[in-house]
Amino acid sequence: MFDRKKAIIFDLDGTLIDSVGVWNAVDVELVKQIGGGERDGGDLQRQRDALLRERAASSDPYGDYCAYLKEKYASPLTADEIHSRRYRIARDFLENVVDYKPRADEFVKALKARGFRLAIATATRRGTVDIYRTVNRNMLAKAPLDEYFSPVYAREDVRAMKPDPEVYFRILGDLGAAPDECLIFEDSLIGVESARNAGIEAAAVYDRYADADRARIDVLADYRLRDYGAAIEILKRETVE
Repeated sequence: MFDRKKAIIFDLDGTLIDSVGVWNAVDVELVKQIGGGERDGGDLQRQRDALLRERAASSDPYGDYCAYLKEKYASPLTADEIHSRRYRIARDFLENVVDYKPRADEFVKALKARGFRLAIATATRRGTVDIYRTVNRNMLAKAPLDEYFSPVYAREDVRAMKPDPEVYFRILGDLGAAPDECLIFEDSLIGVESARNAGIEAAAVYDRYADADRARIDVLADYRLRDYGAAIEILKRETVE
């Protein structure tokens, strides 16, 4: 798994940090506030994921998502107003609730101690990533992003979203690494597809919010990990600190 690897690239939401459920809770509250009533978070996630996949080449996919919500729930608010409200609702969650997945910070530190170069490739907007980098107290206390990851690519840094492999090619260029020298950690089907499109091995980290795509993820991923404890054990067996 780690043999001949020089660089490890992580997705962020659902892979490195436990945040997908938070965004579901945010969207449940958002839909209620814009006039859509009580909705199931899982249903909203599936709608969100489907639209983001459809709009992967859009310059503003989350703006498109908010326009979709306006139309679907016949909201009197504009798409821009819905977008702003979504991030106001999310702010407290992003600063105080979002955290690393269990033992993810330990795994990151173990990789760094062994000389791996670490990078992040996320479809999350730069403003949200900056909250994780500079404000989120859980992440700052455990493993500040700026200390462990470079580069960190956010949504605005690429033209095309995953499953387009652009972000991975950009990171390979930054690190001066070949595809076979890298390993990508992802949780979602879109992420694993993107890794395959880049010709880079993918390790699928389990996240329950991706269960609807589990069978396909398991087929496409080169490695399947139940949690970061398993990743740490493999790392210890295959490498020397």
